[in-house]
Amino acid sequence: MQNLFTQKFSTTRTLVPYIISFVLLIIALFIGISIGSVSIPIWKILMVIMGKLFYSPFLELVEPMLVNIIWNIRLPRVLLAMLVGASLALAGAAFQGFLKNPLADPYTLGVSSGAALGAVFVLFFGISLPFVGKMTLPIVSILVGFLTLLLVISFAKVIHRQMSVETIILTGIIFSSFLGSLISLMIALTGEELRQIIGWLMGSVSMRGWEYVKLQVPFFIIGTLFLLFNGRELNALSFGEETAKHLGVNIQARKLLILVGASLLTGSAVAVSGTIGFVGLVIPHLVRLLWGADHKHLLPLACINGGAFLILADLVARTIIAPTEIPIGVITALIGGPVFGIILFKARKV
Repeated sequence: MQNLFTQKFSTTRTLVPYIISFVLLIIALFIGISIGSVSIPIWKILMVIMGKLFYSPFLELVEPMLVNIIWNIRLPRVLLAMLVGASLALAGAAFQGFLKNPLADPYTLGVSSGAALGAVFVLFFGISLPFVGKMTLPIVSILVGFLTLLLVISFAKVIHRQMSVETIILTGIIFSSFLGSLISLMIALTGEELRQIIGWLMGSVSMRGWEYVKLQVPFFIIGTLFLLFNGRELNALSFGEETAKHLGVNIQARKLLILVGASLLTGSAVAVSGTIGFVGLVIPHLVRLLWGADHKHLLPLACINGGAFLILADLVARTIIAPTEIPIGVITALIGGPVFGIILFKARKV
């Protein structure tokens, strides 16, 4: 009887973080769609979504102007913010677990800078690859981001054969600075594309539409599956590679899957939204502090909460000094910087 009670209590305790996270995400979704230059009641949002999805007569209950605002402007924007936030937070959690270091994230490892360079290269030269067309931007962004990660790891191995975490992170920072200078050079040489590139680099999900959501979804699904199916392996790797080998983990194969999955998420997120910092650094930290470091739960919870966080950050970006919009990357830095500083200060005190 006691074992049954303990098992039920353990299951309930495991479900609580997911329930809280999903409720927060749903609230963020509806608030993000509801609030703006035109306030829209929740029931009208539900009517439009149900009407569009199920071809029901609910659409007739809502004014055509509001239908257009909800379905063509705010809903794709909110969904894109959710996908980007979820991607960056999940990739950050994976990199932190992979390298066993809380400072690791797509930006400190140079992946984001590489992805940004790839995207700027496509925008600068107006490149369109054969057979992929509109997918050129995310594909090039992902490939350059992954190539940058491989270069960072290879260079770190040359410097220090044991590839200490500190060496990898410092190498990533060096590569980020170098790639950032190349991006600045391209901006200095550009003409009419200047505003587009600078606006994109500052990070935004504004005026992207369903096209960008569709671009992000396949990479998000594949990258997420790669990482979620390696939660146990990340737990094993956190005790060291030798221990993981004894536990039956195929080290090389799992490492590759984790790196590919995190690069897919980071590259596709950067391709559709530009550079948005601190999400992959702070959100995994908060989730780990609140609900533990088990990657079987840390990864999905970071994904859910990262999506909710970026929806709310985007809401602040477009409403705080309306009608002017602040780049979402500015908001995440203003929120994430102090929060991360507080986390580090508390960790030092402990």
